[in-house]
Amino acid sequence: MKATELLADGFGRIGEVVHDAVEGLSAEELNARIDAKANSIAWLVWHLARIQDAQVAEVAELEQVWDAQGWEARFDLPLPAGSTGYGHTARQVGAVQVDSGGLLLEYSDAVLEQTMTFVRGLAAADLDRVVDEGWDPPVTLGVRLVSVLSDDLQHAGQAAFVRGVLQRR
Repeated sequence: MKATELLADGFGRIGEVVHDAVEGLSAEELNARIDAKANSIAWLVWHLARIQDAQVAEVAELEQVWDAQGWEARFDLPLPAGSTGYGHTARQVGAVQVDSGGLLLEYSDAVLEQTMTFVRGLAAADLDRVVDEGWDPPVTLGVRLVSVLSDDLQHAGQAAFVRGVLQRR
C-alpha cells in the first residue's frame, strides 16, 4: 500500500466516525454540553472540519471549502470571520449551534472530498516537501497531513464519546 493510500484511508475513517457520531441526533443533542466548559458534538465536528479545511487548503494551495462554497453564511455563527475553533473560549464553543446534523455532515463531507482529491493526487515524493519552516525540524507535507488526521480522529472520537454520554442519560 502506498503512503498516500494510507492517508486517504485514514481521512476516510474520520468521515465514518463523524457520521456515526452525528446521524440521528436532534439539534438539542448536537448542541448539548455535558458540563458548562465541555465541547458539544456540534462544536467538535465543526471544529475538526474547519481545521482539516484550513490546514489542507493551505498545503494544497486551494481556497478553503468554507469560503469557496459559502459555508460561513450557511452556518451563520456569531464568531470572527475565518474562525476555526482553535483557542476558543467556553463561550465561543457554546456559540457553535446547529439546527440539524445535516449542515455539519454536508460541510464535513465537502471538506473530506477536497482532502481526498488532494491526497489521492499526491506522489510519495510530495510528502517530503517542507510546508512549514517555523519548526525544528521543519514540517513536511506528510507530517502535516498526519497531524491533521490525528487531531481530527481525536475530535471525532470525542464526539462519539459525548453521544454515548448523552444517550445514557
